Formats: sequence, structure tokens, C-alpha cells
Amino acid sequence: MPRVVRFHELGGPEVLRIEDIDIPGPGWGEIQMRVKALGLNRAEALLRSGTYIQTPPLPSGLGLEAAGIIETIGEGVDGFAPGEAVSVVPPLSMARWPAYGEIATYPAALVVKHPPSLSWAEAAAVWMQYLTAYGALIDIARLRRQDFVVITAASSSVGLAAIQIANMVGATPIAVTRTSAKKQALQEIGAAHVIASAEEDLEARLKEIAGPEDIRVVFDAVGGPIFEPLTAAMARGGILIEYGGLSPEPTPFPLYAVLAKTLTLRGYLVHEITGDPAKLEAAKAFILDGLMSGSLKPVIARAFTFDQIVDAHRFLESNEQFGKIVVTV
Repeated sequence: MPRVVRFHELGGPEVLRIEDIDIPGPGWGEIQMRVKALGLNRAEALLRSGTYIQTPPLPSGLGLEAAGIIETIGEGVDGFAPGEAVSVVPPLSMARWPAYGEIATYPAALVVKHPPSLSWAEAAAVWMQYLTAYGALIDIARLRRQDFVVITAASSSVGLAAIQIANMVGATPIAVTRTSAKKQALQEIGAAHVIASAEEDLEARLKEIAGPEDIRVVFDAVGGPIFEPLTAAMARGGILIEYGGLSPEPTPFPLYAVLAKTLTLRGYLVHEITGDPAKLEAAKAFILDGLMSGSLKPVIARAFTFDQIVDAHRFLESNEQFGKIVVTV
């Protein structure tokens, strides 16, 4: 029987277990794949610990991203064949369609034939980060050439994807990270400017780099007190897109900046893209074009083996990574 990762109780990485499970074949419209690599996401740690937007039935599987080889095709599926290399768009529910296993099953609509130039690790690291960044920057903000875009949590996989997408469309990415330890690496990946928020005056540095009225787009995963200097440096009519809440501190509402500059503060989930077939097709075309041209290239922080899944989750929660954590199966 194939091995899968499940948890029978909520808690830390130590609750994850590798178990032998009998997995049924694919249903109507589904594809079953033999997994070669997994991409890890913070959402999986949140699900495991009981703090995610979804409460899983126990025992539960988990995982949002995988790449592998098609093994079996369900009825009603066209355009795919056993033996093809594919990767998967994150499903709405990882408890319903978990990735962590030697065998995984997905709706065919979420299965993508990725460029053959990608390694298994790179293919497993594509869709969550690039779809998240694409949805915010391209679909919502309509990021354009010569825009300044501020990207917080810049060394995360989504932050790095946002830097690459900004460069792909000719915008100027300003990376915000906590300390200067990752400054050089961010510059090498394509950040035009890097600000260490714990070491520098964020508002002053933003205005120095872009001027007092030139930052139209902010892509933020942090929240908390950073809202005030971010909005203070934004242009009139600018948009701040919030997709996370990493700060443990309260997030103030910057009333006067919002009123004076007619700012838009918008919450965002990647499900806005993955749940809309037309938007998902546009996003996939954009991302595949970037992957094939080399403008987009996943950054792998570290690779673990399947048997090291607990260690991989511990590293995921350390916040030490630069890019994506992957697990080879």
C-alpha cells in the first residue's frame, strides 16, 4: 500500500505520521499521480496546528502542491495520458485532496503539464507561489511598467515570486525584509531595492526610493504596525493587497492616510484565482510563459526526503528559509 502523511490530533510537527493507506482509484473527472516531489506551504502547518481557515476531520491528510507522473485516469478526463509529467494547482481543500503521499488524486482541472525543463522539486514549487503573486499583482492591481511595488515578507516563496513577476512586466520591486541578512540574496533574485524594516525607517526609505507619491501597489503578508508606514508612503489612489497576517501585533487602520489618499486596502486569497476557471486559465498561461522564457524560476530553499517530513515542518516554522521548502518522495 502507498505511504501517506496524516495527523490524528492537532499540534506541532511531531503529530505528523507516515502510514500505509489503501487509496481508491480516481473518480469521475479525476487524475491519480505517483508523487515525485511536494512543495510545502505555511497553510499546511496552520491546518496541522488547528489555526487554518479550514478545520479538518481527524485523522486528516494535508498538502497543497505536488509534482509527479500520471498513473491512472478517471472517466470523463481528456487531454492526459498515463506516464505524463504533471504538477497540480492547489485545491480548495487539502483535507479533501491531500498531496502528502506516494499517490495523490486530483480533479483534472487542477492538473498541469509543466515545462520539461523543470526538475521535480521546481515543478512542485510552482503553483501556490506564482498564482498567489499573479492574482494580486496582475489580476487585481494591474501592475504595469514603471510602477513601484512594495513586497513585504520578500524572502518567502510568494515574495520571491512577486519580485520575479514585477520584473517580468517591467515594474520596480522594493523588497521589505526584517533584517539585512538576506539583502544580498534578494538583490541577486531581482529586487531593485531592499529595506530591512527592523533596522531602517521604513516610511523614510520608501519615500527616498520612490518619492512621496509614486508607490501605487503594496503586496503585504505581515499586517500589524507596518500598515502605518506603508500607507504613509503610498501614492494617491494606491492599493494595498493583504494576503497574510504574520505579525502577532494588532493591525491599526490608517484612517487619515486612507481618506487623504483615497487608498484601497483589500484582502486577498489565491482561491479567487483557482476557483474561477477563466482567471485560472489566464494565470496558467502567464506563468507557463514566464517559466518557459526563464523570467520565472522557483527558488528552492532546502529539500527533505519523505521520511523527514517532521523535520521539514520544523524548518518551515523556523522562518529561516529563502524560497520554497520541498520534499522528495
